[in-house]
Amino acid sequence: MSENTVRVLIADDGKDNRDFIVDFILKPNGFEPLIARDGLEAMQLIKQQQPDIILLDLQMPRMNGMEVLDELQKEGLTIPVILMTFHGSEEIAVEVYRKGVRDYVRKPYTVDEMMDAMNRCLGEVRLRQEKDALTNRLLRANATLTRRVKELNTLYTIGKSVTELMSMETLLPRVVDAATQVVEAEQGALYLIEGGQLVCRAIKTHADSAATPCNDYSTDRIAKRAAASGQPVVFSPEELEKHRAKDPSLPAAIASIPLKMKDRVVGVLSVSSVSAHARPFTKQDGTMLSALGDYAAIAIENARIYAALEEASTLQSEKLRTAFERYVAPSVVERVLQNPEAMRLGGMRREISVVFADVRGFTRYSEQARPEDVVASLNQYLSIATQVIFSREGTLDKFQGDAVMAVFNAPEDQADHVWRAADAALALQRAITERNARGGDLGMSFGVGVHVGEAVVGNIGTDKAMNYTAIGDTVNVTKRLQEHAAAGQVLITAEARAHLGDKIEVKPVGEITVKGRTQPIEVFELVSLG
Repeated sequence: MSENTVRVLIADDGKDNRDFIVDFILKPNGFEPLIARDGLEAMQLIKQQQPDIILLDLQMPRMNGMEVLDELQKEGLTIPVILMTFHGSEEIAVEVYRKGVRDYVRKPYTVDEMMDAMNRCLGEVRLRQEKDALTNRLLRANATLTRRVKELNTLYTIGKSVTELMSMETLLPRVVDAATQVVEAEQGALYLIEGGQLVCRAIKTHADSAATPCNDYSTDRIAKRAAASGQPVVFSPEELEKHRAKDPSLPAAIASIPLKMKDRVVGVLSVSSVSAHARPFTKQDGTMLSALGDYAAIAIENARIYAALEEASTLQSEKLRTAFERYVAPSVVERVLQNPEAMRLGGMRREISVVFADVRGFTRYSEQARPEDVVASLNQYLSIATQVIFSREGTLDKFQGDAVMAVFNAPEDQADHVWRAADAALALQRAITERNARGGDLGMSFGVGVHVGEAVVGNIGTDKAMNYTAIGDTVNVTKRLQEHAAAGQVLITAEARAHLGDKIEVKPVGEITVKGRTQPIEVFELVSLG
């Protein structure tokens, strides 16, 4: 059948009627018939074959004509339908036309009657075919322009990388991804000359979604040829066939571009495609890769200079980081590294959100388990808490036995600190549930309290021993709130609820009395953040 052949689906449970339409109407007029013996089979064929016209019987098993029309509307299919039925009435006609039927014939009908109905629908079919053909022509006409825009955008992105001074591990895979995208290659690699040898530093295979760093010596003879000659190597299909006679492992398309700084080759950028249907690379592809290679060479040289400066300037900071990061939150480590004066004693009043979490069931477990197992399990639970807090950029204040305290909005400002604290509390409960399901339930979980208010935050202690912590009524209330929380429960104060807004889901708990306060506080159980 040709592309312009009209496909007609006959959906009728009557064999005589189907045969009549095929033998006396469709075949003599060059239409392609599709046959369905019931409504369900008709819908399957409609989705698979996309017919141009549907001749639909009203009464059929499994799915009748009305149900087929409903399903067509539900699926958003606008294929012209001619309804065939023995039982005709004005009510049926009105209903089927509302459901999208284009025409209506009563059985028994003549060849001329059916052809008249089909010809009325064919005008719509041909208009749709002409529209599709016009759309395809427009798409083909725009393909070249789209590709040129894509090439320019890729060059612009790599041009920005030249001035961003990023690390090699970030830069090199980005260059490979850009190269494969701009010439529509299936795979690519970037090699650098190190110690007189070509070393692959970023690679993307046809199975990868993106390039990744690597560090392997190159066995790519085409890349070595480009490095040695300092000239691009872009094979035409005819040249590839000649070389493939000697080396059947060659891909379907390949191009290698030397990366130069002035006249010095610093590496090679290679792209290739392995699929049999892959298009060959053109001279335009080679030109684009060469332009990309110029940008990449500058970016690589800048990255090398930047890395050398970074290595010299961060050596001392890394020593200090190693000493502190085991004991304090990353935010505090960064604060000390950026401003050593911050280690002076003293504090300042500021609004913070506090999270207190205590392991429920720990005492009972510790009475029954070996001391070594108790310590290992406690460390695991507290490690989970630490990961959750740090992932929300909270500051781990302290461990108190089987409890943990964290603060948000200190030392750095966090506009959404209440939300971070509440999110951390819920995430902690989810993480413990997952751990218990995965690693065996030890009968332990967290009771958590969350509160917001002012406190004094800073380095508290002496010149010889200090701790970055928060002190005040806000901390006290949070701790007492945690003590009222049941296992797996997150309790928040009315102040925290007011900050979180109306989208959260809470359950009223009532008022509780807190040691150190004369008035009770209103408490809610936090269920979700919405």
